[in-house]
Amino acid sequence: MKKVITFGTFDVFHVGHINILERARAMGDYLIVGVSSDELNFSKKNRYPIYNEADRVKIISAMRFVDEVFIEESLDLKLEYINKHNATILVMGDDWKGRFDWVKPACEVLYLPRTPSISTTEIIEIVKSI
Repeated sequence: MKKVITFGTFDVFHVGHINILERARAMGDYLIVGVSSDELNFSKKNRYPIYNEADRVKIISAMRFVDEVFIEESLDLKLEYINKHNATILVMGDDWKGRFDWVKPACEVLYLPRTPSISTTEIIEIVKSI
């Protein structure tokens, strides 16, 4: 069985999130999603998510093509998460291209193109300006 793992914040859920999760699931038989903790998101973006981690886990868990969800506490633990979940493929958005090549001895690493013209950051900025 090909197990695919991916990671994200998935805040202000939008069609770009659906697209990458659907494409990740198409790469294998089982999709595992690590949802960034509130603290990890703050360390990456210097802001907390709009939706808390419990709500974001609930949203991702409700997707029919997602088989398993967990909280990602640290970017440095990618290899540990891959091994713990027996993942054979890591899928990330191409905005992370090359950043996780160091896990290639453990699994295949694929960087998928993001959905053009949509991002959580842009959505938040638009809403703030209204």
